Amino acid sequence: MNPMLTFVAALLVVGQAQASDVYKEKDAKGNPIYTDRPEVLPAEKLNVKTQQTDVVQVKQRYDEEMKRYSEEDQADAAAKAKADAAKAAEPSDEDVSKRCQDARTRYESYVSAQRLYEPGPTEGERRYLSDAELDAAREFAKKSMDAACTEE
Repeated sequence: MNPMLTFVAALLVVGQAQASDVYKEKDAKGNPIYTDRPEVLPAEKLNVKTQQTDVVQVKQRYDEEMKRYSEEDQADAAAKAKADAAKAAEPSDEDVSKRCQDARTRYESYVSAQRLYEPGPTEGERRYLSDAELDAAREFAKKSMDAACTEE
């Protein structure tokens, strides 16, 4: 086959694929139908401009949008994790109440005790606190109780 004839035939096929006519007609119920092959003539010929889609450009735009969506999702997840961490860091009312009760019990036991001791280096051995150390331990227990119970 002649190469020039093949080239012309290819141009005709490509030309028809890109620039086909679009017609508008109505069906029996009056609904519009858009087609390139009208069943009856005269059908209204529409001036529709077409263009070739650049697949590479579409792929790039799609990738950019997916990247942006991913970044937004990551930012949302990070914000949610930060909010959850802040909420988890706050003690619950039950924790605050228990901490206050424990501090109050410790302070009351220090005040009512005549002698306090620290465990020694071996099991069962004790070192008793001096009067100054006992007063310091009671004062520290009072401050701890005040701090724990003012959070309620």
